[in-house]
Amino acid sequence: MKRFFVFVIFLLFYVHTFAQHSAELDPVKRLQAYEDTLVSLGKTFVNNENDLERKNANYQFIKTLVSALKVPNSFLYPFDSLKSVTIVNSPDNRFRLITWHITNEDGSYRFYGTAQINTGGRLLMYPLNDYSPFIKNPEDTVTNNLKWYGAQYYKIVPVYSPKLYYVLIGWKGNNVNSTKKVIDAFTFDDNHPIFGAPVFDGNGKNRKRVVFEYSRQVSMLLRYVDDQELIVFDHLLPPDPKLKNDHTTYGPDLSYDGYKLKNGHWVYVSDLDMRNVPENRDVEYVDPKKQAAKDKASTQNN
Repeated sequence: MKRFFVFVIFLLFYVHTFAQHSAELDPVKRLQAYEDTLVSLGKTFVNNENDLERKNANYQFIKTLVSALKVPNSFLYPFDSLKSVTIVNSPDNRFRLITWHITNEDGSYRFYGTAQINTGGRLLMYPLNDYSPFIKNPEDTVTNNLKWYGAQYYKIVPVYSPKLYYVLIGWKGNNVNSTKKVIDAFTFDDNHPIFGAPVFDGNGKNRKRVVFEYSRQVSMLLRYVDDQELIVFDHLLPPDPKLKNDHTTYGPDLSYDGYKLKNGHWVYVSDLDMRNVPENRDVEYVDPKKQAAKDKASTQNN
Protein backbone atom coordinates (compact mmCIF):
# COMPACT_ATOMS: atom_id res chain seq x y z
CA MET A 1 0.00 0.00 0.00
CA LYS A 2 2.81 2.36 0.91
CA ARG A 3 4.56 1.60 -2.37
CA PHE A 4 1.33 2.24 -4.26
CA PHE A 5 0.92 5.61 -2.50
CA VAL A 6 4.49 6.58 -3.38
CA PHE A 7 3.87 5.52 -6.98
CA VAL A 8 0.73 7.70 -7.20
CA ILE A 9 2.61 10.71 -5.82
CA PHE A 10 5.43 10.13 -8.30
CA LEU A 11 2.95 9.78 -11.16
CA LEU A 12 1.16 13.03 -10.27
CA PHE A 13 4.49 14.84 -10.00
CA TYR A 14 5.56 13.45 -13.38
CA VAL A 15 2.30 14.49 -15.06
CA HIS A 16 2.53 18.00 -13.58
CA THR A 17 6.18 18.35 -14.64
CA PHE A 18 5.42 17.01 -18.11
CA ALA A 19 2.50 19.44 -18.48
CA GLN A 20 4.72 22.35 -17.46
CA HIS A 21 7.45 21.22 -19.84
CA SER A 22 4.95 20.82 -22.68
CA ALA A 23 3.61 24.31 -22.08
CA GLU A 24 7.15 25.67 -22.24
CA LEU A 25 7.72 23.86 -25.51
CA ASP A 26 4.39 24.94 -27.03
CA PRO A 27 5.40 27.79 -29.39
CA VAL A 28 1.97 29.43 -29.33
CA LYS A 29 1.91 29.60 -25.53
CA ARG A 30 5.45 30.94 -25.51
CA LEU A 31 4.51 33.62 -28.02
CA GLN A 32 1.38 34.52 -26.05
CA ALA A 33 3.52 34.99 -22.93
CA TYR A 34 5.96 37.17 -24.85
CA GLU A 35 3.07 39.14 -26.30
CA ASP A 36 1.68 39.91 -22.83
CA THR A 37 5.07 41.31 -21.82
CA LEU A 38 5.37 43.32 -25.04
CA VAL A 39 1.90 44.82 -24.54
CA SER A 40 2.86 46.00 -21.05
CA LEU A 41 6.19 47.44 -22.18
CA GLY A 42 4.54 49.09 -25.18
CA LYS A 43 2.04 50.88 -22.96
CA THR A 44 4.96 52.23 -20.93
CA PHE A 45 6.97 53.61 -23.85
CA VAL A 46 3.83 55.15 -25.37
CA ASN A 47 2.21 56.67 -22.29
CA ASN A 48 4.83 57.20 -19.58
CA GLU A 49 5.71 60.88 -19.18
CA ASN A 50 9.24 60.15 -17.95
CA ASP A 51 11.72 60.12 -20.83
CA LEU A 52 14.08 57.65 -19.15
CA GLU A 53 11.24 55.27 -18.29
CA ARG A 54 10.05 55.31 -21.91
CA LYS A 55 13.52 54.55 -23.25
CA ASN A 56 14.17 51.80 -20.71
CA ALA A 57 10.86 50.18 -21.59
CA ASN A 58 11.75 50.40 -25.27
CA TYR A 59 15.12 48.74 -24.61
CA GLN A 60 13.40 45.86 -22.81
CA PHE A 61 10.78 45.74 -25.55
CA ILE A 62 13.44 45.22 -28.23
CA LYS A 63 15.09 42.39 -26.26
CA THR A 64 11.72 40.71 -25.66
CA LEU A 65 10.64 41.08 -29.28
CA VAL A 66 13.85 39.46 -30.52
CA SER A 67 13.31 36.55 -28.10
CA ALA A 68 9.75 36.18 -29.32
CA LEU A 69 10.74 36.19 -32.97
CA LYS A 70 13.29 33.45 -32.26
CA VAL A 71 10.43 31.06 -31.48
CA PRO A 72 10.07 28.69 -34.47
CA ASN A 73 7.47 29.85 -37.02
CA SER A 74 6.97 33.16 -35.21
CA PHE A 75 6.32 34.76 -38.60
CA LEU A 76 2.85 33.21 -38.51
CA TYR A 77 2.01 34.73 -35.14
CA PRO A 78 0.08 38.02 -35.63
CA PHE A 79 0.66 39.76 -32.25
CA ASP A 80 -2.91 41.07 -32.52
CA SER A 81 -2.96 42.59 -29.03
CA LEU A 82 0.18 44.63 -29.60
CA LYS A 83 -1.10 48.12 -30.43
CA SER A 84 2.10 50.09 -29.76
CA VAL A 85 3.70 48.93 -33.02
CA THR A 86 2.57 48.61 -36.62
CA ILE A 87 2.91 45.18 -38.20
CA VAL A 88 2.27 44.88 -41.93
CA ASN A 89 2.86 41.84 -44.14
CA SER A 90 3.82 42.08 -47.78
CA PRO A 91 0.90 40.82 -49.92
CA ASP A 92 3.07 37.96 -51.22
CA ASN A 93 3.85 37.02 -47.58
CA ARG A 94 7.58 37.16 -48.26
CA PHE A 95 8.31 39.41 -45.28
CA ARG A 96 6.72 41.65 -42.72
CA LEU A 97 7.75 44.98 -41.29
CA ILE A 98 7.37 45.71 -37.59
CA THR A 99 7.86 49.42 -36.92
CA TRP A 100 7.21 51.85 -34.09
CA HIS A 101 8.40 55.14 -32.64
CA ILE A 102 9.51 56.67 -29.35
CA THR A 103 8.72 60.30 -28.56
CA ASN A 104 11.70 62.34 -27.41
CA GLU A 105 11.51 65.04 -24.74
CA ASP A 106 11.69 67.78 -27.37
CA GLY A 107 8.67 66.41 -29.26
CA SER A 108 10.70 64.76 -32.01
CA TYR A 109 10.61 61.05 -32.78
CA ARG A 110 12.98 58.15 -33.18
CA PHE A 111 11.85 55.11 -35.13
CA TYR A 112 12.59 51.46 -34.52
CA GLY A 113 11.78 48.33 -36.42
CA THR A 114 12.73 45.10 -38.07
CA ALA A 115 12.14 43.33 -41.36
CA GLN A 116 11.28 39.71 -40.62
CA ILE A 117 11.68 37.30 -43.53
CA ASN A 118 9.30 34.38 -43.97
CA THR A 119 11.69 31.42 -43.91
CA GLY A 120 9.12 28.81 -42.90
CA GLY A 121 10.91 28.18 -39.62
CA ARG A 122 14.19 29.69 -38.42
CA LEU A 123 14.45 33.39 -37.68
CA LEU A 124 15.84 35.71 -40.34
CA MET A 125 15.40 39.38 -39.55
CA TYR A 126 17.10 42.67 -40.32
CA PRO A 127 17.00 45.32 -37.58
CA LEU A 128 16.20 48.83 -38.81
CA ASN A 129 18.44 51.57 -37.45
CA ASP A 130 16.95 55.06 -37.76
CA TYR A 131 19.60 57.22 -39.43
CA SER A 132 17.25 60.08 -40.33
CA PRO A 133 19.14 62.99 -38.70
CA PHE A 134 22.19 62.19 -40.85
CA ILE A 135 20.36 61.86 -44.18
CA LYS A 136 20.49 65.37 -45.60
CA ASN A 137 18.73 64.68 -48.92
CA PRO A 138 16.33 61.80 -48.27
CA GLU A 139 14.60 62.03 -51.66
CA ASP A 140 17.93 61.42 -53.40
CA THR A 141 19.42 58.79 -51.09
CA VAL A 142 19.49 55.00 -51.27
CA THR A 143 20.05 53.40 -47.87
CA ASN A 144 20.18 49.99 -46.21
CA ASN A 145 18.63 48.74 -42.97
CA LEU A 146 21.53 50.13 -40.91
CA LYS A 147 21.04 53.66 -42.31
CA TRP A 148 17.28 53.64 -42.48
CA TYR A 149 15.11 56.69 -43.11
CA GLY A 150 12.82 55.72 -40.24
CA ALA A 151 9.04 55.61 -40.55
CA GLN A 152 6.07 53.66 -39.24
CA TYR A 153 4.70 51.84 -42.28
CA TYR A 154 1.04 51.03 -42.78
CA LYS A 155 0.97 49.82 -46.41
CA ILE A 156 3.13 47.60 -48.61
CA VAL A 157 2.50 47.51 -52.38
CA PRO A 158 4.39 44.96 -54.54
CA VAL A 159 5.44 46.16 -57.98
CA TYR A 160 6.09 43.41 -60.52
CA SER A 161 8.48 45.27 -62.80
CA PRO A 162 11.50 43.46 -64.36
CA LYS A 163 12.89 43.40 -60.81
CA LEU A 164 10.32 42.96 -58.06
CA TYR A 165 10.25 45.80 -55.55
CA TYR A 166 7.80 47.12 -52.98
CA VAL A 167 6.40 50.54 -52.24
CA LEU A 168 6.10 51.41 -48.55
CA ILE A 169 3.72 54.08 -47.31
CA GLY A 170 4.27 55.38 -43.80
CA TRP A 171 3.92 58.03 -41.14
CA LYS A 172 7.14 59.69 -40.02
CA GLY A 173 6.12 62.29 -37.48
CA ASN A 174 8.74 65.02 -37.13
CA ASN A 175 8.61 67.54 -34.30
CA VAL A 176 6.28 69.86 -32.36
CA ASN A 177 5.70 72.02 -35.44
CA SER A 178 5.33 69.65 -38.37
CA THR A 179 4.52 66.09 -39.40
CA LYS A 180 6.00 64.02 -42.21
CA LYS A 181 4.77 61.13 -44.30
CA VAL A 182 6.81 59.11 -46.74
CA ILE A 183 6.51 56.93 -49.83
CA ASP A 184 9.57 54.70 -50.03
CA ALA A 185 10.82 51.96 -52.35
CA PHE A 186 12.00 48.70 -50.83
CA THR A 187 13.82 45.79 -52.39
CA PHE A 188 16.39 43.12 -51.67
CA ASP A 189 19.95 43.15 -52.98
CA ASP A 190 21.69 39.82 -52.40
CA ASN A 191 18.90 39.12 -49.86
CA HIS A 192 19.65 42.31 -47.89
CA PRO A 193 17.08 45.14 -47.57
CA ILE A 194 17.57 48.30 -49.62
CA PHE A 195 15.45 51.43 -49.14
CA GLY A 196 15.03 53.93 -51.97
CA ALA A 197 15.03 53.53 -55.74
CA PRO A 198 14.70 55.99 -58.67
CA VAL A 199 11.11 55.01 -59.46
CA PHE A 200 9.16 58.20 -58.65
CA ASP A 201 9.01 60.42 -61.75
CA GLY A 202 7.71 63.92 -62.30
CA ASN A 203 6.77 66.98 -60.25
CA GLY A 204 10.11 68.54 -61.11
CA LYS A 205 12.51 65.61 -60.61
CA ASN A 206 13.07 61.91 -60.31
CA ARG A 207 12.95 60.80 -56.67
CA LYS A 208 14.20 57.74 -54.83
CA ARG A 209 11.56 58.32 -52.16
CA VAL A 210 8.91 60.98 -51.64
CA VAL A 211 8.72 62.95 -48.39
CA PHE A 212 5.83 65.20 -47.38
CA GLU A 213 6.06 67.76 -44.57
CA TYR A 214 3.09 69.75 -43.30
CA SER A 215 1.76 71.54 -40.22
CA ARG A 216 1.20 69.35 -37.19
CA GLN A 217 -2.16 71.06 -36.75
CA VAL A 218 -3.65 69.42 -39.85
CA SER A 219 -4.01 65.89 -41.26
CA MET A 220 -2.96 64.63 -44.67
CA LEU A 221 -4.47 62.00 -46.93
CA LEU A 222 -1.89 59.51 -48.25
CA ARG A 223 -3.20 56.15 -49.39
CA TYR A 224 -3.01 53.54 -52.11
CA VAL A 225 -5.99 52.90 -54.39
CA ASP A 226 -5.54 49.29 -55.45
CA ASP A 227 -7.94 49.08 -58.38
CA GLN A 228 -6.39 52.18 -59.97
CA GLU A 229 -2.73 51.40 -59.16
CA LEU A 230 -2.58 54.91 -57.76
CA ILE A 231 -1.02 56.52 -54.70
CA VAL A 232 -3.18 59.53 -53.91
CA PHE A 233 -2.42 62.41 -51.53
CA ASP A 234 -3.47 65.92 -50.58
CA HIS A 235 -1.92 68.79 -52.49
CA LEU A 236 -0.10 70.76 -49.80
CA LEU A 237 0.37 74.53 -49.87
CA PRO A 238 1.32 77.28 -47.39
CA PRO A 239 -1.39 79.81 -46.44
CA ASP A 240 0.72 82.56 -48.03
CA PRO A 241 3.12 82.21 -51.00
CA LYS A 242 5.71 84.09 -48.95
CA LEU A 243 5.87 81.04 -46.64
CA LYS A 244 6.70 78.56 -49.41
CA ASN A 245 9.97 77.61 -47.69
CA ASP A 246 8.30 77.03 -44.31
CA HIS A 247 6.71 73.58 -44.48
CA THR A 248 5.49 73.87 -40.89
CA THR A 249 2.70 76.06 -42.33
CA TYR A 250 1.67 73.72 -45.16
CA GLY A 251 -1.77 72.13 -45.29
CA PRO A 252 -4.26 70.58 -47.76
CA ASP A 253 -5.89 72.92 -50.27
CA LEU A 254 -8.77 70.49 -51.08
CA SER A 255 -7.19 69.27 -54.32
CA TYR A 256 -5.40 65.97 -54.85
CA ASP A 257 -2.32 64.70 -56.64
CA GLY A 258 -0.86 61.26 -56.98
CA TYR A 259 1.60 58.79 -58.44
CA LYS A 260 0.25 56.44 -61.09
CA LEU A 261 2.02 53.15 -61.82
CA LYS A 262 3.25 52.96 -65.42
CA ASN A 263 5.81 50.44 -66.68
CA GLY A 264 7.26 49.85 -63.23
CA HIS A 265 7.62 53.56 -62.41
CA TRP A 266 5.34 55.92 -60.51
CA VAL A 267 4.44 58.94 -62.64
CA TYR A 268 3.23 62.13 -60.98
CA VAL A 269 -0.31 63.25 -61.84
CA SER A 270 -2.03 66.38 -60.56
CA ASP A 271 -5.61 67.53 -59.96
CA LEU A 272 -7.10 64.08 -59.46
CA ASP A 273 -10.84 63.57 -59.41
CA MET A 274 -11.47 62.15 -55.95
CA ARG A 275 -15.23 61.71 -56.27
CA ASN A 276 -14.86 57.97 -56.78
CA VAL A 277 -12.10 57.47 -54.22
CA PRO A 278 -13.07 57.19 -50.51
CA GLU A 279 -11.36 59.94 -48.56
CA ASN A 280 -10.46 58.06 -45.38
CA ARG A 281 -8.00 60.61 -44.10
CA ASP A 282 -5.28 59.07 -41.91
CA VAL A 283 -7.37 55.90 -41.60
CA GLU A 284 -4.40 53.57 -42.11
CA TYR A 285 -2.20 54.94 -39.34
CA VAL A 286 -3.42 54.95 -35.74
CA ASP A 287 -1.35 56.91 -33.23
CA PRO A 288 -0.94 54.47 -30.29
CA LYS A 289 -1.04 57.29 -27.74
CA LYS A 290 -4.35 58.58 -29.09
CA GLN A 291 -5.69 55.03 -29.28
CA ALA A 292 -4.74 54.41 -25.64
CA ALA A 293 -6.59 57.56 -24.57
CA LYS A 294 -9.61 56.50 -26.63
CA ASP A 295 -9.61 53.01 -25.09
CA LYS A 296 -9.32 54.46 -21.57
CA ALA A 297 -12.28 56.80 -22.18
CA SER A 298 -14.32 53.92 -23.60
CA THR A 299 -13.57 51.78 -20.53
CA GLN A 300 -14.57 54.58 -18.15
CA ASN A 301 -17.84 55.14 -20.01
CA ASN A 302 -18.68 51.44 -19.76
